[in-house]
Parts: sequence; structure tokens; C-alpha cells
Amino acid sequence: MASPLPSPPSPGGKAVASTTGSSAGPDPILRNALRYTISPREYAALHKYVLSKSRALRRATPSPSSVEKALQPRKGGDDYNAKAVRHSLRVFTATWIGMKAWDAIMRRLGNKEPGGSGQKKPFYKSPALRLSLSLSTILFLYRVLFRFLTRLRAHLLDPQAEPFRLRNPRTTATLTSPFAPAIGASLAGLALGAYPSSQMRVSIGIYAMFRALEFGWNVCEKEGMIWGIKNGKNRERPWWFGSWMLQPFAFGQLLHAAVFDPDCFPTSFGDWIFKHSATYLPPRPENYPTALKWPNPSQILENIAEMARLNWPPNISPILFPNKEVLPPSLAGVSPLSSQAHPLITSLSCATLHPTDPSCLRTYLTFWLNSFPTMTRFFLIFYSALTIVPKFRNLYHFPFSTIQRMISQVLRLSTFATGAISTAWASLCFFQQYLPRHVLATQRIFLGGFFAGMWAWVERRHGRSVFLYSARASVDSLWKVGVKRRWWKAMKGGDVWVFVLALMISGVVYERDARAIREGQWRKGISWLRGEGWKDWAMEEDGEEEEKEEREKDD
Repeated sequence: MASPLPSPPSPGGKAVASTTGSSAGPDPILRNALRYTISPREYAALHKYVLSKSRALRRATPSPSSVEKALQPRKGGDDYNAKAVRHSLRVFTATWIGMKAWDAIMRRLGNKEPGGSGQKKPFYKSPALRLSLSLSTILFLYRVLFRFLTRLRAHLLDPQAEPFRLRNPRTTATLTSPFAPAIGASLAGLALGAYPSSQMRVSIGIYAMFRALEFGWNVCEKEGMIWGIKNGKNRERPWWFGSWMLQPFAFGQLLHAAVFDPDCFPTSFGDWIFKHSATYLPPRPENYPTALKWPNPSQILENIAEMARLNWPPNISPILFPNKEVLPPSLAGVSPLSSQAHPLITSLSCATLHPTDPSCLRTYLTFWLNSFPTMTRFFLIFYSALTIVPKFRNLYHFPFSTIQRMISQVLRLSTFATGAISTAWASLCFFQQYLPRHVLATQRIFLGGFFAGMWAWVERRHGRSVFLYSARASVDSLWKVGVKRRWWKAMKGGDVWVFVLALMISGVVYERDARAIREGQWRKGISWLRGEGWKDWAMEEDGEEEEKEEREKDD
């Protein structure tokens, strides 16, 4: 019997084998690498738009179906821990890239690194590495702790755990509280200590605390704890109440710190103000001899502080009294200004701030004429960038209304900034004219800043972000002043504990009433931090309740 002829090889045999091999699933090492770096849905999108475009990559990489099957959680389980690791690695990478890009931009702009000694820091001491490690660890620990405490609470509430609940009532009350997972998970914020103590860490803690206090205020206000309840309804907030009321206190403290404690005053804040205060802080004249000294803004403020300590000495014009000692020895720094002051100026502070003009009112009006156009141009450029880039669709469909809103906001903010800065400087002249020298000699600096902050009324409806920024700067400055003057003691790692407390308050508020966090992106962020996905669960619950009410009405 003749043997059958061998069948010819199929031309597609190689492709079939390749397809079969790719569908068999990745090897264990690749499977674990994929599990902790990418989800099946993300891999499917990557394969569809990138990997499948190249024949070599398509053959070498597993198919989306095999990856989805390999990464499928075990029966009864989920990929919560893998997702936590995956997101932590992404936070680490994104923070690392962001810090490196920021350093490159700063070097390109010519800004030197703080404490730049020319020596390259070791890799493990790199701020980029430590901040990336800190933030990624916070995310991972928060999710793990939140998951653990949530499951523990569910087990303790189970009927089978009743004997334990009876034996340990206090422990049970603590662990079964609906806020226990949020409070316990907030201890993940201690990982912020991995980042070296610096101004950035302090700023992170203060910003987080301000947001947490705002969320807590919203809850208290919504439940009638602030304004009370009348006829079963919450009283409405007074029309005049708002975040603008923080500005008088913030500006008063900042001006006082700028004069008496310049080392506790935020540098960036001061540089911007000094740059727009040329009318009251005269720059060095172009024809002034280079061999002679001219006081800079910081030195002028130091001498104003000394004037306050000396109870505001009068101005003795060297033009009228050339042979008389006109300045105390401690105020020799402002001699270039006071020596050329107008003879009609009777106050030494006025001779320092506006030496060429004897009229304080005319100087105030001159400041407005010189600074308001500059302020308007600055804010117009700033808000144009904020309007055109993220809100281009609104600008395209509603050009006139969008431009009108932008211009009105620019004018209000320019009025607020110009009025606040001019009032802060002019208040020194005002108090010199209408208060005796010994009355409120140093406190009048705070009062001047307080009156300057009243200009926030102009921008009270739309200036909340600006008000909160200056309030945060004031709190930071006040804390440093208190430590310097020994009003209170600095706590080692205190900024880290402030951050932990902020996480705790935010988590408790979200658990009690997520709608108290009014920004949808913040609600999504807290949900993502807890491992519940980038979703606004508060709005989804509201939608479900509305649908349920509609069905009940139909029934």
C-alpha cells in the first residue's frame, strides 16, 4: 500500500503559529511587568494605535485578548493593589519629569539653584527623586490603609463579630465609625517627610490645610452651624460676607513683616510689589555717581522700621540747615534720599518715600497715573493667556461676551492691586499728618496694610483665588515671625503634620457630604486618591436619586 503523499506546507503556517503563540499569553515576568504598569484597556488602546502599526512589534508582542486573560484577577478578587502600584509608579514618573523640566526651565532663565555651591548632589539626595518618592508613597499608602480599614470595618459590622463588639465597645466604636478609614488613611501623609524640609514642603502643607478648612466650612455652613436655622431652613449668608474679608488682615500682617521682619516676608510677593512701587521707592537715578551708595527697596524699608522705633523723627532739611545734624546715625542709609528732599517736607518718612514732591496727595495721584496702565497691561496679558488657551471654544462662539468679561475682570483686578499698593505707602504719610509721633508708632504699619486690604471689595465677587493666595502667604509669614520672636516654638516636621491633618479633614468631609467639596475636579481627585476611580460619585448619586424620584412619581 502506497504511503500517502506529504501535504505541502501551508504558506500561512508561520503566521498561524505566530498567532497561536501570541494568544498563549505572555510569560510570567512580562505578565507581572504589565500588571503593574498598564491595565488591559490601556494595553488594548496602545496595541490598536501603536503596536499594531508595525509588523515586527505586532509579532513580538502579545495580543490584547491574551493580555486581558493573563491579567484577569483571580476569582473573587480584584486588581486594587496592582492598580495602586500602577498609579503610584505613574505619579513617581510624572513628578520626576515635571521637576526635571522645571529645573531645566529655571536654569535656562538664569535662575540659580538655591544654595548652589557648584557641587552636584548625590542621586539619592536629589529633590526631584525625593519629591517623586514622597508623593507616590503617599498615594500607595493611602489606598492600602483605606482599603484595609474599610474591610476591617465591614468585618466588625458583620453579625459574626458581635462577641468582639460586646467585649470591646470603645475599640468597636472607633473602628466602625464611617470616618475611620479616612482618618486612618490620612497617616499616609507622613510620607511627605521623605521630601527635605523646605519652603515648598511648607507651601504644600499650608495649601492643603486651606483647602481642607474651606471644605469643612462648606459642611458647617450647609448644616446651619454658621448662620443658624430659621423656620427649618438655613439662614442665607450675608451679602457682604466673603473671602475678601481676609485681605485687610493678610495685607496688614504682610506689610508689618515687610518692614520689621523682612526675612519672614515672601520674596516673590515682595519683588512684584517693589517692582510696581517706583513712585514711592525711588530707583537710582541714571546720572547718579556710581561711587556713591543708593538705598534699594529693602534698605528703605529697614530705615522706615528704624524710624518707627524712633517714634518717627521729623525731617530737618540740610538745604535750610547745612551745619546741623539732620539724621540720626541709625538712619544714615536714607541720606541720599533725604538730603535732596524738598525743604517743605516736614516728615522724614515722606522725605524718604517721595523726596522730590512735598505733596503727599499729588504723589498718591501720580502713583495711580503711573502704575494703573502698567498693572492693566500686565493683567491683560495674563488673563488673555488664561482665556484664549483653555477657553478658546467660548471665545469662538461668544467673542464679545468673553472679551467683555475678561476686560472687566482685568480692570477690577488692576484697580484692586493699584489701590492696595498705593494705600499701603500713602498710609505712612497719612498717619504722619494726623497722628502724634508717639501714638501707634509701630502699629500704624499694620493699620496701613489693613486699610490697603479694603480695596479687595472691588474684586470681591471674582478675586477669591487671589485672596486665598495672599492669605496663605500671610499665614506662612506670620508663623515665621512668631518663631523668630519666640511667640511659639517651631515643631520639627510640623508642616508634615499639618498636611496629615488636612488629609484627615478632607477625607472626613468627603465621607460626610461630598457635595461640600464644590469643585467637581477636586471630588474626582479625592475619589481617585481613595482608589474609587476618577469619578464624581456625588453627582452620580444625585442623578440616581432624581431617576428614582421620577419613577416613584410615574408609579
